[in-house]
Amino acid sequence: MKNTLKIGTRASLLARTQCGHVAEMIRERLGVEVELVEITTEGDVSRAPLASLGGTGVFVSALRDALLDGRVDVAVHSLKDIPTAPAEGITLGAVPPREDPRDVLVARDGLTLGELPPGSVVATGSPRRASQLGALGLGLEIVGLRGNIDTRVGKVTSGEVDGVILARAGLARIGRLELVTEAIDPIQMLPAPGQGALAVECRTTDTELAAGLREHLDDRFTRAAVEAERAVLSTLEAGCSAPVGALAEVVDDGQDGHEVWIRAVALSHDGTIDIRRSASGPLADAAGVGTRLAAGMLEEGAAELIDTPGRRQQA
Repeated sequence: MKNTLKIGTRASLLARTQCGHVAEMIRERLGVEVELVEITTEGDVSRAPLASLGGTGVFVSALRDALLDGRVDVAVHSLKDIPTAPAEGITLGAVPPREDPRDVLVARDGLTLGELPPGSVVATGSPRRASQLGALGLGLEIVGLRGNIDTRVGKVTSGEVDGVILARAGLARIGRLELVTEAIDPIQMLPAPGQGALAVECRTTDTELAAGLREHLDDRFTRAAVEAERAVLSTLEAGCSAPVGALAEVVDDGQDGHEVWIRAVALSHDGTIDIRRSASGPLADAAGVGTRLAAGMLEEGAAELIDTPGRRQQA
C-alpha cells in the first residue's frame, strides 16, 4: 500500500466534507497519509435536470475515470449516486456507518408539511420526492430544483419557494441541521436507495488497499441494508431519476442473530398510484431479500408505473 493515498472528491462543500470524514478514517485506521484531489463531474457542470442527463452516474463517472487512470487511489461518493451495475476494474472497498437516511423539509416560518397552506410551492430536484409529495394529497405546488445546499435553501430565504426537500444526511455532515423544520417520517416519504450512506471505491487490482478498506472502514450492517435497497433498484431496472424509494434496516432476530427488514415503493410520476411492499430475511441474503421484494412489485406493474412520466393510470 502507498504511503500517501490520493482521494478523489467532487468540489462541493458536502462532497469535500464527506471525503474529509473518510480521509480521517483512513489516516487513523490504515495509518497512511492522504491527499484530496478535486474532480469535476458532468453533474457539477450542467444545470439541466438530472433526469435529462441520464440521472444515474452523472456524479460518478469522472471520479471513476480518475481512479482507473491513476490520478487518484480512492474515490468517495454518495452511495445513492452510484449505478447498480458493477463497474469493471473498480471495487466497493467500504461502506462506512450510515447517517440518518430520512428526507427533511426546510420551510419558511418553521412550518411542517402539514402546516404549509394548500398552494404552497415546494421545490425538489427528485422525481421520487415529487411523486411522494403528490401522493400525500396536501395540495402543494411542486417545482424542480438544482444546485448545492446553500442554493437550495436560498430559494426559501429569498421567498422564491415556501419550502425545499433535502436529505438530512447532507445537512448533518456540514453542520446545518438547525435549518430543518421537519424530518419526514419514512411512512410518508421513503428515501432513495442508499441515501445517507457513503461509498469508498478503489481499483480492483489494489487488493491490499481493498482489504484494508473493508476491514477498517466498512460497517457490515450498513452494507447489508444498502445491498437490499440497491437490489430493489436493480431488479426494477430503475435509476436515480425514477420514482422509487427503499429503506432497509438491520434488526435483532431474537435468536442471537440479525435480519434485514426492507420497505419499498414505486409510484406513478404524479403520485396518484403507488405499489408498496415490505419483506425481511437473513442478513447474509440481504440482496436476495431486496431482489425478491422487487420481483413482487414487478408482478404488480411497477415497471409500467415508473416508466410513464406524467401519465395518469387507472387502478
